[in-house]
Amino acid sequence: MARPVAAGVLTMLGGLFILVGGAVIAVIGSILSAFFGSFSSLWLIGLLLGGLTILDGFLMVALPTPHSVWGVLAIVFAIGSIPFALGGFFVGFILAVLGGVLALRWRPPPPDRTITVEARTLR
Repeated sequence: MARPVAAGVLTMLGGLFILVGGAVIAVIGSILSAFFGSFSSLWLIGLLLGGLTILDGFLMVALPTPHSVWGVLAIVFAIGSIPFALGGFFVGFILAVLGGVLALRWRPPPPDRTITVEARTLR
């Protein structure tokens, strides 16, 4: 494949689960802050991590050249989502880590070495 599509799709699915987990934690956090009076923006970090993981998965497919950077970021976002979004109910964590590992293991296809007729006539 010319692009790490499987890695990107798994990372985006993991990011979706992380986003939902972050939304659940944010709702619980806002309810608790309404009752106890102290509001902390730490509840919103799960939403941010979910969105960044989805963006990371999209960038894996759109820009495959720095695939190792996207893979490392997917793993870092997945690990960071554990305390703030419960890792997307741990399903998102597993999917994002698998996507990150696949992005790290992906290799671009070798260049095509066939000589076309047009290339022979240019010499």
